[in-house]
Amino acid sequence: MKNNEVSSNPVNGLWKFFASVKLTVTLLLTLAVTSIIGTVIPQNENPAAYFHEYGEFFYRIFSFLSIFDMYHSWWFQFLIFFLAINIVVCSIERLSANWKMVFTKNPSFDIVRFRNSFKDEFQDSNTPDKLKSVFLPVVSKSFRYTKIDETDKGFVIFAEKGRWTRLGVYAVHLSVILLLIGGLIGSFFGFEGYVNIPEGESVKSIILRNTGKEQPLDFEIRCVDFSVSFYKSGAPEEYLSKLVILEKGMPVIKKDIIVNDPLRYRGINIFQSSYGTARPEKVELIFTNRETGMIYRKNAAIGEEINVPEARGKLVIKEYTRAFDFRGHNLGEAFLGILTPPDGAPAELVIPLKYPSFDKMRKDELIISVESSEQRYYTGLQVTKDPGVPVVYTGFILMILGCYIAFFMSHQKLCVEVVKKGGKSRVMIAGITNKNKMGMQATTQKMSKLLSEKAGILKG
Repeated sequence: MKNNEVSSNPVNGLWKFFASVKLTVTLLLTLAVTSIIGTVIPQNENPAAYFHEYGEFFYRIFSFLSIFDMYHSWWFQFLIFFLAINIVVCSIERLSANWKMVFTKNPSFDIVRFRNSFKDEFQDSNTPDKLKSVFLPVVSKSFRYTKIDETDKGFVIFAEKGRWTRLGVYAVHLSVILLLIGGLIGSFFGFEGYVNIPEGESVKSIILRNTGKEQPLDFEIRCVDFSVSFYKSGAPEEYLSKLVILEKGMPVIKKDIIVNDPLRYRGINIFQSSYGTARPEKVELIFTNRETGMIYRKNAAIGEEINVPEARGKLVIKEYTRAFDFRGHNLGEAFLGILTPPDGAPAELVIPLKYPSFDKMRKDELIISVESSEQRYYTGLQVTKDPGVPVVYTGFILMILGCYIAFFMSHQKLCVEVVKKGGKSRVMIAGITNKNKMGMQATTQKMSKLLSEKAGILKG
């Protein structure tokens, strides 16, 4: 009746389910397969590219399953969480026996097991009592725990060391759990985004790469200056951004960043990733009188109203465009403005950089063209936050230590049995271990040789 109650207990059944090694294998294989999918299908690309590549039907299915951002999907996080629980339960399930063995004060020794294991023997003319006083200090020096039992014809020394190494596999288990937890923390609370900052400007938010949403920051990033050097071929050699972090308008940290040398602040990493030409903020204009040929030069800032020479009204440069289309022709870079004459209605103005005579078509007395405009860059920054990184690093360190303990260290037990036989003492040295049996054989032979030498000195 009690057995039926235990088997029908839902808590016990759930525990057995999570303690299954088959579940571990299934989850690992599932994660491996899904990770391959995440490698084959590029992650966090433009939705239009996915739509063009896979068509509407598969795009909708993949989008519903979050295949395009798989590592942040609810089901991938669920698999990781499930695996973490599985490893914890499996470890607890198998820990109790080893725990008792590791932390027992009086470990048990079975001499029959030693006699059936690898052993080395020799005979000595000294009595067991004399050998006891020599052998015990030698064995105690090499093994942490020793005890001696008297027998009818002699004595037995039991010794062991490395009991704690049986916990090495659990250190590996714990490291895997930390890696999984670190990944989940980064997935839930971290982000990855980008931002373009023109020289001399600041931002307080970034654009998230996987959603396109705006992510506010608790501080301000200011690009003080940007510089780029080029190879002779024209390819960029190195680009550098002078950044300042501002808190409540006050600078708290300054750093010049280049590729692979980020600025780190409050758990957020700011990488140099790209650059480009920013919108000019200032332009030098030329006003040419059509009849007299008189030339006037004026500096104008975007959005600033200036007086047109010869009292011909007001001019405001509203914006800058990299490509202006005029009747199906691309005029390239151009400034767009509003010209308001003293006694007329405001009129839109187009001033292309490559075509200084374009404004002649207005047939106004003053022809407006661009003399020069400031060269201004923007820095493209990749901004990431992963609060799970310290946990992941801890997991890696623990995994290295755990693997070293599990593969290169062992729990060793030694038995030295001395029995009086005739006028001599027969000495047996035997060793057993939970792994690395060849290493234990070498230890046993070494101990046998050392005890034999000590007995010989005693005899001399």
